[in-house]
Amino acid sequence: MAASPDIRAIPSSWTASDSGAAKEALDALETYKKKDPSKVVVRFRAIGNAPIMRQNFYKITASNRFQAVIQFLRKELGWKSGDPLYTYINMAFSPAPDDTVSNLFKSFSTDGHLIVNYSTTAAWG
Repeated sequence: MAASPDIRAIPSSWTASDSGAAKEALDALETYKKKDPSKVVVRFRAIGNAPIMRQNFYKITASNRFQAVIQFLRKELGWKSGDPLYTYINMAFSPAPDDTVSNLFKSFSTDGHLIVNYSTTAAWG
């Protein structure tokens, strides 16, 4: 006797009649993949014994992750990746490196700037 192929039914939520929702989901993914070309003004402020930067205002692409801001700050200060660097938003909390600059700016901007405090030692929470 020949073995019959394993046939499974497709759930009704995945049928072709729901192609409008699938197209909407694909459109949302395409929108998410696009880079936001707008810029955000980031102001760096030294805390404690951290060196003060000559220029403390920079325009950074809004779609960048906060990790890019940390790397940029390290480059500007001339610090190696092993040197301690603590960053805070508005002297309150340390953002996750995978947060986007645009989300941080929308939520925590002050006078049109995203204020990033930096230190060589842990300063807050």
